[in-house]
Amino acid sequence: MIIKNLPSGPLMVNTYFVYDENDKKGFIVDPGGYNRQLTQEAINLGVEVEYIILTHGHSDHIGGVNDHLTDFPNAKVVVSAADKKMLQDAKLNMSAMVFGKGIAVEPDILVKQNDTLQVGSITLKFLMTPGHTPGGMCILADDVLFSGDTLFYGSIGRTDFPESSFEELAKSIHQQLFELPDQTKVYPGHMGTTTIGFEKRNNPFV
Repeated sequence: MIIKNLPSGPLMVNTYFVYDENDKKGFIVDPGGYNRQLTQEAINLGVEVEYIILTHGHSDHIGGVNDHLTDFPNAKVVVSAADKKMLQDAKLNMSAMVFGKGIAVEPDILVKQNDTLQVGSITLKFLMTPGHTPGGMCILADDVLFSGDTLFYGSIGRTDFPESSFEELAKSIHQQLFELPDQTKVYPGHMGTTTIGFEKRNNPFV
C-alpha cells in the first residue's frame, strides 16, 4: 500500500492518494480542493481510482470532489450515512464561508460502523467516530488509520461548530481509536502523522 499526501483546498487539508502498487487500484481521502498533481500521479502510475472517501462533510474536506469526479468518472463517493445531509446542504457544510460559493456533493455509498470495502488487496474498515460532525468517521487500512478531523497529532478536531460535541468526540476516540494497537499509524486531516500509542500517552485533550 502506497500513501501519498497531496494537500489541497483553501485550508490545505491533508488529501491522501492511496493505492495498491500491484493491482493498481486506489482511492482518495478528503479532496479539499481540486489537485491536478493528484490526477496526474494517478494517470502516470496507471492507477484506477475506485473511491473518493470523505471522513466527514465539512467543505474543506469535500471541495474537490466534483472536479475530481470529472477526472475519475467511475469513482464512487463514500461517506457515513449520518453526514449525507451535510454533503448536500451548503449551509451545513459551510462551503460559502470557505469557498465563497455553495458546494453540494452526491454520495454513492453510505457506510456505517464496521462496514468494509476492498481496493485491490487493501481492505478498508470504517469506524464511526462522531463528535466533530455527527457522521465523522475514520478509515482503517491494515495498520494505518485515516483519522480525518477526529484525531490529530497532539490535538483533536474542533467541537465548536453546529452539531459538534466534545463529549461525543472524546467518547469516539477512547472507545474506537484508543482500542487500536499502539503501533497503528495515524494520518490525520490536518498536521503531521502520529501513532495511536503516542496519542494515548500524550494527547492533552483526551
